[in-house]
Amino acid sequence: MVWPSSAVLADHLFSMDLQGLRVLEVGCGVGLPSLLLNHIGVDITATDYHPEAQGYLNINSELNNDDKITFMRSPWSDLTNTEGLFDIIIGSDLLYEDEHITQLSDYMLLHLKPVSKVILVDPGRGRYTKFIKIMREHGFTSCIKKPLQEQLRDPSFHGYIITLKRTKPKA
Repeated sequence: MVWPSSAVLADHLFSMDLQGLRVLEVGCGVGLPSLLLNHIGVDITATDYHPEAQGYLNINSELNNDDKITFMRSPWSDLTNTEGLFDIIIGSDLLYEDEHITQLSDYMLLHLKPVSKVILVDPGRGRYTKFIKIMREHGFTSCIKKPLQEQLRDPSFHGYIITLKRTKPKA
């Protein structure tokens, strides 16, 4: 199933120039944003804890005549497994449990380059403010906006696009 947040994220990313950047999608599920970025030639790695996520990505990449997407099965609580450093981390509908706030921020901080960006789409569950607070403590600025009407496939979606940027390493 493609969640509304994932469709909003894919639409948002489609308008961005990500060529030459290394991108990580966390909690990819069926991976719509990863599939889009892979199709347009962006260096994308996808992660999810679900054991079937990689299979969905492989099948959909093949159906689109695209290369397989680099995939890592990785829980956010495992801070020993590193996929390397990324320019951008993306994700949709990730903060659905209180425990995910710290796990996700720690996981992202492990995988982000000193100058980096995070783009999340949250359906409005209310936990994103705590996540943003943690990321600000690590030198990120934030921008929260509603998606444009044309980015909504589901008119009942009432969430946000959250962009976090760190333009210089924390001293």
